[in-house]
Amino acid sequence: MTHLGLFLLLLAGLAHSVFATPKLIPHHITLANGKSFDLNLPDGYEISIAAQGLKRVRFMALSPDKRIFVTDMYNLNDNRRGVVYILDEFDPSTRQFKKVTKYMSGLRNPNSVAFYTDRNGTDWFYLALTDRLVRYRYEAGKDSSSGTPEVLATFPDYGLGYKYGGWHLTRTVIVGGNGKIYIAVGSSCNACEEKEEVRATIVEMDPDGKNQRYFARGLRNAVGLRWTNGKLYATNMGSDHLGVNRPADTFYAIQGGKNYGWPYCFQAGARVYSDAKYNIDGKFDCAQVPNALSAFPAHSSPLGLEYFDGSFLVALHGSTNKRLRRGYKVVRVSESGSMQDFITGFFDAGKINGRPADIFNYGRNAFLLTDDYSGVIYYVYRP
Repeated sequence: MTHLGLFLLLLAGLAHSVFATPKLIPHHITLANGKSFDLNLPDGYEISIAAQGLKRVRFMALSPDKRIFVTDMYNLNDNRRGVVYILDEFDPSTRQFKKVTKYMSGLRNPNSVAFYTDRNGTDWFYLALTDRLVRYRYEAGKDSSSGTPEVLATFPDYGLGYKYGGWHLTRTVIVGGNGKIYIAVGSSCNACEEKEEVRATIVEMDPDGKNQRYFARGLRNAVGLRWTNGKLYATNMGSDHLGVNRPADTFYAIQGGKNYGWPYCFQAGARVYSDAKYNIDGKFDCAQVPNALSAFPAHSSPLGLEYFDGSFLVALHGSTNKRLRRGYKVVRVSESGSMQDFITGFFDAGKINGRPADIFNYGRNAFLLTDDYSGVIYYVYRP
């Protein structure tokens, strides 16, 4: 073998070892309600309960005064019982938040919040509800909101046609590194041609709501958004009418101005296909649909994501039909799209122990993980 061949072989082996499947070690979890189970993490990581006793706890954001804000949608119904909590005074010795404070309540399905500081130094708090996106002036240190909100956008707000499978009620808002606001609006259906243009899109706008445009279309339900390394990344849930093995659920580096194909096209494995039921006579060119960075098994239901330790962590919420045993874990996705399990045990022996929802960097070599099934926030760290 030549020196060059040996060098290339060594490089290939190094690349494989960097993202080799890790050994997952059981960590026993006992909740205050008496539930007890194991969660499995890579060797070298630990997990503890940072907060519990919540309901349908969802997405997190860091405020300008370094407090964690987290949404709680209460349950799976279309309701006005949602809450935003402040998690404060994290104790490194117990790895718990000493204070969990109710910041706002009586909210219609609050899925996510975001913060932005404008060029005048004014801090803003953004709240994404089913029917609208609003913002409040944020006052550091205050434990409740004040003032009248500005309504930046309104959205279709009719409720669930049936309990699962469509008619999405969540809205996700983030602030991009370019100073723009992005909000994802899910479809009204499992698969259909929408009457409202805003459905199945990601909308971009200025911080004050002006200059709104469709940044991306054809995303059935892009719940997870994250701005990383100058790009917008999104998770997306595929439709349910093509069986148990397709389409894939997907994870994209979003390209502005692109259409991601729903309901006319879908991805399965590494390929994009035409959906014969909706793409009649090939009226939509599926060859123009960007490929996903990574494709998850059908019905895995990817939600929140975070860039952590040189790769992405994605929360797979899990299949509504638990007999499929899809998702119910956190996976690690490399920037090239390869995937491995990172946390498992949320589904074990036919029993749901939790459903991962969002992931948020918190300190060095650590992150927070919400579980909207058990109302728990975990702290995952490398000592």
